[in-house]
Amino acid sequence: MSVTIKDVAKLAGVSISTVSRVINNSKPVSLEVRRKVLEAIDELGYKPNEVARSLVTRKSNLIGVIITDIGNSYIAQMVRGIEEVGRMYKYDIVLSSSYGNPDTEKKFAQLLRSKQVEGIILVSEKNNDEVIKEIEDFRIPFVYLNKYYSNLNTPTVSIDNFEASFKMTKYLLGLGHEKILYTTAQEENEASLEKFKIDGYKKAIRDNGKNKGFLYSANGFGIDDGYNMGEDVIKLVKENNITAVFCCQDELAIGLINYCYDNHIKVPEDLSICGYGDTKIASIYRPKLTTVKEPYYDIGAVAIRRIIKKLKDEEIEEDHIYLPIRIMKRESCRRIK
Repeated sequence: MSVTIKDVAKLAGVSISTVSRVINNSKPVSLEVRRKVLEAIDELGYKPNEVARSLVTRKSNLIGVIITDIGNSYIAQMVRGIEEVGRMYKYDIVLSSSYGNPDTEKKFAQLLRSKQVEGIILVSEKNNDEVIKEIEDFRIPFVYLNKYYSNLNTPTVSIDNFEASFKMTKYLLGLGHEKILYTTAQEENEASLEKFKIDGYKKAIRDNGKNKGFLYSANGFGIDDGYNMGEDVIKLVKENNITAVFCCQDELAIGLINYCYDNHIKVPEDLSICGYGDTKIASIYRPKLTTVKEPYYDIGAVAIRRIIKKLKDEEIEEDHIYLPIRIMKRESCRRIK
């Protein structure tokens, strides 16, 4: 039979409510009484019911994390950052995968709240204001992470997409590429982060003062989308003497490189191609992909740290936390002589 709080109270010679005060640090007790209770707990091997305890203290030391799919390498990196930093501060995570379904995101948000989580991190690839509103109504710390869409009214962690796109375009210009094509997707969506990337690209082109920019819109962000846009992109490249293509996501860049390989176009000898994200495949693929690094582990780590700061009433940074920008200079872009 398991040991109960009543057994501890009997051995220590105190009331059950006194044992509860010691366990939960809810009200002061004398040092002598505390010592007796703790000795009784050790002797009996008593382990408090954490669910019941959380109802009393309103502290579960649990953070809810809703993701699309742990099979996505960048999401796995985020989760690792969330989990490792959470563990440092004695918080565990409750992980749920929505597989991109907004209704499932909403259902899991409600489930996590019923489990008394103290904060929620939503990692989504959709733009669903209804889910965000649902979580915000819980009145607990919340961070929203999305690599494709923004919500200007919700705390988030990312790099500055305008500045990152500007820096990558400047890097290509510095290599001597005067005609650069930017490939985007879903830029017409008002919440899309692509509008910031496009503006950064255009500013760098304008500042250079020697040429105009070129834009192409793909059907999506995946490798297949990159391959399928290949025929149109190469036609633009040949018609306008374009020497570099800046893809809005690594997957698009990888797909385009695959198309080039199948059509005897050498990268970077015939055409330089770069991406955005620095997903795991970027440094494995050949040629290794030049890209903007999104520090996914750090994004997850900073997201949970922000929630913990909020829970501990520590000073909070601005709602939108921007991490340092790095250009990963690899093999897929060459200098023009």
